[in-house]
Amino acid sequence: MEGTFYPKNKKVQLMNLRRPNANDATGTANRSRDVVPMSGICSRCVDGCKGSCEIWLSSFRGREVLYPGPFGEITAGADKDYPIDYSHLNIQGYARGAKGLPEGVEANPDTAVFQGVDTRTEYGWTTRVPMRVPIFTGALGSTEIARANWDHFAIGAAIAGITLVCGENVCGVDPELVLDHDGRVARSPEMDRRIESYRKFKDRYGELLVQLNVEDTRLGTAEYVSSKHNQEAIELKWGQGAKCIGGEIKVGSLDQASRLKDRGYIVLPDPGVHEVQAAFKDGALKEFERHSRLGFVTREEFLEEVDRLREIGFKRVTLKTGAYSAVELAMAIRYGAEAKLDLLTIDGAPGGTGMSPWPMMNEWGIPTFYIESLAYRFAERLRERGIRVPDIAIAGGFADEANVFKGIAMGSPYVKAVCMGRALMIPGMVGKNIATWLESGDIPRTVSKYGSTAEEIFVCYEELKERYPDRMDEIPLGAIGLYTYAQKFRTGLQQIMAGTRNFSLKTVDRNDLMALTEEAEAVSGIPYVMRAYRDAAEAILDS
Repeated sequence: MEGTFYPKNKKVQLMNLRRPNANDATGTANRSRDVVPMSGICSRCVDGCKGSCEIWLSSFRGREVLYPGPFGEITAGADKDYPIDYSHLNIQGYARGAKGLPEGVEANPDTAVFQGVDTRTEYGWTTRVPMRVPIFTGALGSTEIARANWDHFAIGAAIAGITLVCGENVCGVDPELVLDHDGRVARSPEMDRRIESYRKFKDRYGELLVQLNVEDTRLGTAEYVSSKHNQEAIELKWGQGAKCIGGEIKVGSLDQASRLKDRGYIVLPDPGVHEVQAAFKDGALKEFERHSRLGFVTREEFLEEVDRLREIGFKRVTLKTGAYSAVELAMAIRYGAEAKLDLLTIDGAPGGTGMSPWPMMNEWGIPTFYIESLAYRFAERLRERGIRVPDIAIAGGFADEANVFKGIAMGSPYVKAVCMGRALMIPGMVGKNIATWLESGDIPRTVSKYGSTAEEIFVCYEELKERYPDRMDEIPLGAIGLYTYAQKFRTGLQQIMAGTRNFSLKTVDRNDLMALTEEAEAVSGIPYVMRAYRDAAEAILDS
């Protein structure tokens, strides 16, 4: 099939090296060196095998094997290798010019220096929200890893000047939640803590988005955060890149499982059933799953909900959608334009998660490279009709400044930022763990080679001390870790932008990219490397 969408391509041939039926995320492995490629079953399956492929483990642990684990201690990212991704693009570099310098500044070697590059971005339909760098956190919701690390993430995001998303179900799983006589939130200490933690250090950059799903809407989360905290921004959620069903967590307590069921959640196995209670007492059943319901989107109901949220008092309304079909993507962009959304975050597959079914994470949804390519074409089509498109953020597998640059350039002028999940959680957890190691005196060599105090280990510590001379005790080391990562990101992005002669993020566009394969060109519309700027180059040769 050479010359079609699937030419002879090593990446295409190797895309299925991820084995089904065995993965570190689920704690499973094949006994045999050889496996059937499609099923992942060992070529020689022996009666008496002691494990531990997924089929073997599922034979006695059942549905537990659907999920990465242990829950609350890890984040997991799907590892399927798709035919085309952002590595199939490279960034153009130029030996002349300087776009985006401050007005009145003449471009020359003394003024066009990379440390002067402006990495700030902004989003919003009318009121613009600025960020110091074009990244923000994915939704950190009701998973244990988000709760336990929240102060590190929240304060880190605030001092880094980026937006933070407080994810779905936070009120609903709050052990101290108090409901009024109508079954709606009257008091949620956990939500209070999350909002107040971010606000302690927030300046004019970034904002906190509180996310709503079906359960949050029923519980009145929006009304609560608006009335008690005067929260200005809210995010509706259709889905995410890690799964096509509602949000999930695991619960290790029968009492908590029963409490969540009473609050209206789907809890499996049902904690009210006698045999389930017996299995939990016996120790065979160790955890319950709490599930959120699926949403059902219609244009009329969506527009009505956006109007309702604005009537409650929210100044900005955003939407997070997942890696659904092209139809739902078109709905999100078109309905978002009608609703005048402040930001539309499009999350591609495969995604990362605190808890999502592992088979689903790997095998469902439109991958990020493809869904961004579709989003660009759909946005262009609406623009040609004179319809303004909401500002867009793209998400799904980003972890470094080079690929963030590619994501923004490929989606220009619509994509204003990249939403990052695990890549912004890791620095917070690293900093938190360094604090623990410093306190115990058991510092691993990977850290101790840089010093034995926080001041020695964190390269940005003194910078923050200068900025917050009387408040360093309020900033946990996980927050310093996130800030330090953001500063590295900013510097790396400045270098890339200077090489493309873009001294403001606003001037970055699709011409700053080239496709390394013809397949990537066919999907994205970015010119193949052997054709990019070819006419201009030949004009010089023929002059």
